[in-house]
Amino acid sequence: MAWIILAFFDRNSMPPGIKKLQQADATSWMAMYSLNMLRISLELAHHNQAYEESAAKFFRHFLNIGWAMHHIGKREIALWDEDDAFYYDAIQFENGASQRLKVRSLVGIIPLLAVEIMHTDLFTKLKEFNTRLGSIKRTRPDLTKVISDIEKKNKYGNYLFAIMIGDRLEHLLKRLLDEDEFLSDYGIRSLSKCYQDTPFVFGYKGSEYNIKYEPGESSSSMFGGNSNWRGPIWLPINYLIIHALRKYYEYYGDAYTYEFPARSGNKLTLKQIANELTKRLLKIFEKNDAGAYQYHSAEQGQWSNEHFKEHHLFYEFFHGDTGQGLGASHQTGWTALLANLLLEMDED
Repeated sequence: MAWIILAFFDRNSMPPGIKKLQQADATSWMAMYSLNMLRISLELAHHNQAYEESAAKFFRHFLNIGWAMHHIGKREIALWDEDDAFYYDAIQFENGASQRLKVRSLVGIIPLLAVEIMHTDLFTKLKEFNTRLGSIKRTRPDLTKVISDIEKKNKYGNYLFAIMIGDRLEHLLKRLLDEDEFLSDYGIRSLSKCYQDTPFVFGYKGSEYNIKYEPGESSSSMFGGNSNWRGPIWLPINYLIIHALRKYYEYYGDAYTYEFPARSGNKLTLKQIANELTKRLLKIFEKNDAGAYQYHSAEQGQWSNEHFKEHHLFYEFFHGDTGQGLGASHQTGWTALLANLLLEMDED
């Protein structure tokens, strides 16, 4: 799902003259999928040599996806914007020209999730895979240079496979951990709060499409009013972000620290940041100063009733500023990922 499509216009009815949308999030999901399949194939190859071919295929897919994110349209623009230091979707027009949609949303955060840590032991005994890997590196250096330095291993023998090359991780974290943008008291918002007072406007052929930060239920009737990606906190995305930060920490360790929150002067390791983000999500399910659980609405009196006040629901998503539970509340098992986050904190 591309959040920008939901924000501006119906993805099934694009405005005349716009051919397609090059999606930073959807493309990154496929990069993440390729890395997951690569890891699985490498593990299986130690038991069945036939999987070495699959591993080589998924590695090539990952490289191709990384390359495609930097060569859009006739101008071959990249989804990464060097000036803003952020990933954006790009509109491709029928004449072949392309233009980035410079909206700071989860679209630009999803590339963070395309990361995997591979230990040298996974490769050493796989002769066929190593032969194919060497061939790709030798014949297509243009592919390997657009991802992390896969030639460099850390002191523990781990390699980093990721789209976030160079200092992009640091730049992205400055946005992600900014309380005026994505960082809420209760987790990571789906849209930057900078659009609360100044909505983003995209003008095209006399029409204007805009997006405004809406921390709760969407005011848009698009797709039956289910366009709730304009500010609320979604726990599965928060889980994946935290999980990714732990992977980066596995490679970088304590060598790098980042400000949390941004501009606070308080520097933490990536593992510590992952823990702090987990704590903010936990605040949703903790009691506030009024003695009520934060995610319960104060306007719903039943939560003070003796029979209901200790009753917990797993909401679909949560208000970006207050943590109040919103959307469906009885079948959203993904909110139970909070238990996994608790276990990962305990392991630390």
